[in-house]
Amino acid sequence: MPKRKLGTLEVSAIGLGCMTMNGGQYNPPKDTQEMIALIHQAFERGVTYFDTAEVYGPFVNEELVGKALAPFKGDVVIGTKFGFDIDANGRRTGALNSRPEHIRQVVDDSLKRLNVEAIDLLYQHRVDPKVPIEDVAGTVKDLIARGKVRHFGLSEPGMKTLRRAHAVQPVTAVQNEYSLLWRGPERDELSIFEELGVGLVSWSPLGLGFLTGKLGPNSRFDGPGYTDYRSFNPRFTPENLKANMPLVDMLRSWAKRKEATPAQVALAWLLAQRPWIVPIPGTTNPAHLDEDLGALSVHFTPTELHEFNTAFASITVHGERLRKELLVMSGQEAPTKE
Repeated sequence: MPKRKLGTLEVSAIGLGCMTMNGGQYNPPKDTQEMIALIHQAFERGVTYFDTAEVYGPFVNEELVGKALAPFKGDVVIGTKFGFDIDANGRRTGALNSRPEHIRQVVDDSLKRLNVEAIDLLYQHRVDPKVPIEDVAGTVKDLIARGKVRHFGLSEPGMKTLRRAHAVQPVTAVQNEYSLLWRGPERDELSIFEELGVGLVSWSPLGLGFLTGKLGPNSRFDGPGYTDYRSFNPRFTPENLKANMPLVDMLRSWAKRKEATPAQVALAWLLAQRPWIVPIPGTTNPAHLDEDLGALSVHFTPTELHEFNTAFASITVHGERLRKELLVMSGQEAPTKE
């Protein structure tokens, strides 16, 4: 398994997003023992970065990851996140909360659920518009000094906020959406990450499954018995699914050319963008894990990459990447410190 650097932190070139295993966003929670076996399979294949958050579930995803990775302490990197408000009954309130005292409590609780002595990579899940980022970064800096946290990260921050945070406590990685379905980071974020020496952990690198080529214009996400997050996502309306099929057609064409799958081509393209980008595709299926890791054997020459990007430039992606109440949380700038 090739390695990549997120700041000073070395991880596998592809990580594993664990949210869908039992976090309740896309599918019903899977069997715990089957998911532990899947995480073990990933480790045996060389995956060393595993991604979770207190809000996935809430809580139960951290517990799963902690239990699964207990035999491999010291050999893996676990990333988790704070920043959402969760009430006494374990339900998300919809509010953000990055007050220093809340961060400290979340870290203590996450350490117990993950069954570790220190959190390898602790992200602010979303920027809190009520808390100066200097207070957040300062709190994490103190937790690093106390040995409870090793590295600091941000997820979907505004770039001014990233710079301010980095000045207080160096940011190891930013976790943002980046894929062929959402190339927003190319506008200015990638150049800023490079300038600061910050790695990018790419969530949803397969576009919530769209870039795998396994969805069609007639796919639907509102079946009985469970609520699939994609049923509320603007990209996955019947109209936008149909309109975005040219991208899937392009991936299928390149997959045939590369003797690969559309998912492998999409991941290989992402890996080719910068050497400090680490995608974290999520799965509950061992065959899909094998498929995702197979992307490491797919390579683009500079000429092929130019040809690919030229063809992509003629394709328009339809639909916002998130519904409005979630989109407003992305790129948020923290208030200034008085």
